[in-house]
Amino acid sequence: MSILRFTFLFAVFVTCIGLLFVLLDSGLGISLLIPKFWVIFGGLAVLTLMAYYFSLTGIRKGGEFSVYAILGAIIVKLLISMLFALVYLLRINVDKVIFVIDFISIYFLFSGFEIWVLLTNLRDQNKSE
Repeated sequence: MSILRFTFLFAVFVTCIGLLFVLLDSGLGISLLIPKFWVIFGGLAVLTLMAYYFSLTGIRKGGEFSVYAILGAIIVKLLISMLFALVYLLRINVDKVIFVIDFISIYFLFSGFEIWVLLTNLRDQNKSE
């Protein structure tokens, strides 16, 4: 999958997920979004883009480096996300349960999309060999 195609699909995915969170927040009558939710949403989106681009570079180089690049990108993304969550929790007083639900749902949605695209790239690579 090309970078342009991924960027387009990711933009559509981010828009759909963002609309879903807006609809859930406004439709239920109670606030399910933590303060500065969109900062976390945008930060994790950018982090996912960076991790994917690094992984794609590794896949294109091929060989053993591709495995290291994919795993390295996923681990760095996880560590930066956890650091982001720690800083957020230390600076902003928020309901911890709502924070965990919001943060984990965003993280896993973005990670799931990234892994789906990476598996698609690896499948395409295996077909061409």
